[in-house]
Amino acid sequence: MNEAMLIDGKLVGARESFDVVDPATGKVFATAPECGLDQLDAAIDAAGRAFIPWSRDLAARRRVLVACAETLRAHAEEIGRLICREQGRPLPKAIGEVMGAARWFEHTAGLEIPVELIRDDDAMRVSVHRRPLGVVAGIAPWNYPVISAVWKIAPALLAGNAIVLKPSPFTPLATLRLGALLQDVIPAGVLTIVSGGDALGRALAAHPAIRKVSLTGSVEAGKSVAGAAAADLKRVTLELGGNDAAIVLDDVQPEAIADKLFWGAFQNTGQVCCAIKRLYVHEDVYEPVKAALVARIASTRIGNGFDDGVDLGPISTAPQWTRVQDLAEDARRDGGTLHGAAILPEAGGYFLAPQLVTGLDDGARLVAEEQFGPLLPILSFRDEAEVLERANATRFGLSGSVWSGNAERAAELAGAMDCGTVWVNQHLALMPIAPVGGHKWSGIGVENGSWGLATYTDLQTISVAKA
Repeated sequence: MNEAMLIDGKLVGARESFDVVDPATGKVFATAPECGLDQLDAAIDAAGRAFIPWSRDLAARRRVLVACAETLRAHAEEIGRLICREQGRPLPKAIGEVMGAARWFEHTAGLEIPVELIRDDDAMRVSVHRRPLGVVAGIAPWNYPVISAVWKIAPALLAGNAIVLKPSPFTPLATLRLGALLQDVIPAGVLTIVSGGDALGRALAAHPAIRKVSLTGSVEAGKSVAGAAAADLKRVTLELGGNDAAIVLDDVQPEAIADKLFWGAFQNTGQVCCAIKRLYVHEDVYEPVKAALVARIASTRIGNGFDDGVDLGPISTAPQWTRVQDLAEDARRDGGTLHGAAILPEAGGYFLAPQLVTGLDDGARLVAEEQFGPLLPILSFRDEAEVLERANATRFGLSGSVWSGNAERAAELAGAMDCGTVWVNQHLALMPIAPVGGHKWSGIGVENGSWGLATYTDLQTISVAKA
């Protein structure tokens, strides 16, 4: 199984290739092209040529984005099967990712690019316009390879830019297939998809013709991109790590919220930037909440994403599989107890069972660091001032949630959390109308909605004298 890159409207290979591993087996099942630096230069040159005509017709750009949505819907299972194979998520959820990406294309197509008239009198008319940046770059992660790519592609294109996108080397195939399917939908050069490792990402971020880089990745990757972008003052949008706290107040019904908490923490085997990473539960309901979650974990089916009825697939990469196991051992050494009795497949693959971890304090690595896997520390608290201080005592600030029988009480506490998104009585309720971005080390800028679209533009003021 091999896929090609999309460069200047053509599907092309490369002189070198790299292996792609199926995380359900731990074995290589495909290769992907390793884009050469000469190919990258040629791709960016082609994008630059395509930019000017593309930037001139907003109505045409809207039509293209709608056509992209239709194409994804028509090929959702085809792309979803590649996601399932290279990333590990159960097939229905992988197909759901593609359908979500189609929804994002469609919603973005309808966003307005406003012209603001700020003065209009006998002497002068002053208007503020948004102009495209030029050629921009997107670097997408391995946990949600297609929808994360579309979060960058759709607003970049609507704003009038050309975009060069690089998927993660762990999960390149579904995104390369996306490029092949959109080859005849998007004009040549407007969308470029190249694959390769970290060296390619650094070259893309540092290329002098790129005017903005949007990265979803680790804090370390974000710092690297920001440093490369600083050399020639590129714009950046960085969606980085999180250590997201969920706060459960004393008036909840534990069994009523257990399933929502489970999916908030363990969706995609815990490999979600905004997943619950720390669970703070009021001491009065700590034991029943813990018991309800342990019971929910016990009913979880873990396995190959192509098998019927599977809830969770494997960890997506070998390095992450090793890291999560290391955090589990570290938690045991710190006096933690791991709870959960989900059954793992008998052999092969990067499988780990979801587990609840008790007996840790806030200084434990599993609490202080982002695990990005199926380990959830559960900690008790006594009052709201205390838990708010503990929840905010982190360098991260991506998202959080508050759970209560009184939504207004929860919303008031939510407003004091130092993070970009806070949910009440839900978690991971992402939608194309709302911005997503982090405070502190969780990133710079936002994606989605009119706010995300604006990051792909420069402001231009036009002042016209009337006399």
